[in-house]
Amino acid sequence: MLDNLARRLTGIFAGLRRQGRLSEDDVATMLREVRVALLEADVNFAVAKRFVASVKEKAVGEDVFGSLSADQTIVRIVRDELTNLLGGEYSKFKWASSPPTVILLCGLQGSGKTTTAAKLAKWLIGQGKKPMMAACDLQRPAAIHQLEVLGEQVGVPVAVPKGGETPLQVAKDALGRCKHMLLDTLIVDTAGRLQIDEPLMRELKAVRDAVKPHETLIVVDSTTGQEAVNVSAAFHEAIALTGAIFTKLDGDARGGAVLSVREATGVPVRFIGVGEQIDALELFHPDRMAQRILGMGDVLGIIEKAEQAVDQGDAADLEAKLTRGTFNFEDMLQQFAAMRKMGPLQNVLKMVPGFINIPQEAPDQIDDKKINRIESIILSMTPRERTNPDIINGSRRKRLARGSGTSVEEVNGLIKQLYEMRRNMKQIGLMKQRYGRHARRR
Repeated sequence: MLDNLARRLTGIFAGLRRQGRLSEDDVATMLREVRVALLEADVNFAVAKRFVASVKEKAVGEDVFGSLSADQTIVRIVRDELTNLLGGEYSKFKWASSPPTVILLCGLQGSGKTTTAAKLAKWLIGQGKKPMMAACDLQRPAAIHQLEVLGEQVGVPVAVPKGGETPLQVAKDALGRCKHMLLDTLIVDTAGRLQIDEPLMRELKAVRDAVKPHETLIVVDSTTGQEAVNVSAAFHEAIALTGAIFTKLDGDARGGAVLSVREATGVPVRFIGVGEQIDALELFHPDRMAQRILGMGDVLGIIEKAEQAVDQGDAADLEAKLTRGTFNFEDMLQQFAAMRKMGPLQNVLKMVPGFINIPQEAPDQIDDKKINRIESIILSMTPRERTNPDIINGSRRKRLARGSGTSVEEVNGLIKQLYEMRRNMKQIGLMKQRYGRHARRR
């Protein structure tokens, strides 16, 4: 997700830091490189041009030329302008004053509307809501069945046509059923087309007028590039969007449309899809995204993910085991399960400040497949071996390698890693105890 742009910008600013004092020509050269980087990331040309002009104007106003901290000032200006470009302040979700809150999803066919409806339902459940989904996409044959399967997966009821009904009738019936069941949110999945056409817009307007949505969100495939801006603008003009959801941002998409859509249409980005899993939907925070693009990471995002994944009681028990040096393979298995709740490992690592600066091939060596191999070794152990790794002798190690489809060397390496972790954490625990005693004496 915008990784190439992030690498380009961090490289440009690293060059500035090596120069010390900056002249107006230095800043002009830097801004030309920034504009090229934005265009290569598929940012709309007019948006990129306005962005660079705004940064230049602010740089002149801040009087950075000849200053020793000019590079820091430029980075701050670019961060602030990126945040504004992405929408400024986080755009809060609009809830109905009296339930149900109605969310209308629209977009072109293939953008991922139906899957996004289920992801949104999952997110709503996490917010303490009781959602329902309405299958109003009667154009695509498999859409209704797909939504029913996804609804069962996330534990959400789905309103489907009984036969011969129009999307308008399905939406009306779903709203009535939602109220009758005392549910507080209705997600309406509408039909898409391969391109924008008048029948699609008429149908959408009819459904919108019938259910009066509090949120009208367009689902946009980020791989469509700058065309995403044109599509969003057309839908916004027709039915007055309140926000956008970008899908497929976990892949190789250049992602520039995310930077363009707010500036070009005035429509804020509300969510981004970062994977195929049903919980791979993230709230979009403009300031955090700007920091991630500039290699500053997203510490708040990591904390939020960790709080959702780790039970506080389990965390306290784990800390005690680590400091006592009694951490075992059973504990390691539990930690892997918690990490998986946070999402794909590489996505989490990209939120770490400075991670974007490491060699591009390095993240490939820290992936979920390696964790899968470690888990295979641990799952091949008996319960006694997991809690008491001291008993794992040579013959047991060979058995573990055969059972997990790995090598004896990998088994040896894992056991060695556990012992090193125990020793290091025990030393840290002893240091904390000594420091605590010293502090009490004082």
